[in-house]
Amino acid sequence: MQKPEFKLNGRIWIETPEGKVLGMGRVELLERIKESGSIRQAALQMKMSYKQAWDMVNHMNDHFGEVLVISHRGGKGGGNAIVTEYGLQVIVQYHILQSKFKAFLEDNLGSVVL
Repeated sequence: MQKPEFKLNGRIWIETPEGKVLGMGRVELLERIKESGSIRQAALQMKMSYKQAWDMVNHMNDHFGEVLVISHRGGKGGGNAIVTEYGLQVIVQYHILQSKFKAFLEDNLGSVVL
């Protein structure tokens, strides 16, 4: 019997003692808010409810010590949302961490003996 070909895989997220605050999905949400200027549009693009997206944004804002997204309520001209400079830095740092994690997985595949 031929041995299967294995690869290492995984996901990385950041958490506080209260739980997860950042992962791939939340970074995607931040990126879509940045692109669309809207939490509602970002939620629609990700096929999630506005409430779920809003709750995620509030959770990140509450647990990072600095605001990642500033939102303005709708009105005559409609509302908008802006990813702050700190939020943009968080996105970049997450992608750097994700790249390092992928490299770690690739570098350590050969050391897995099954």
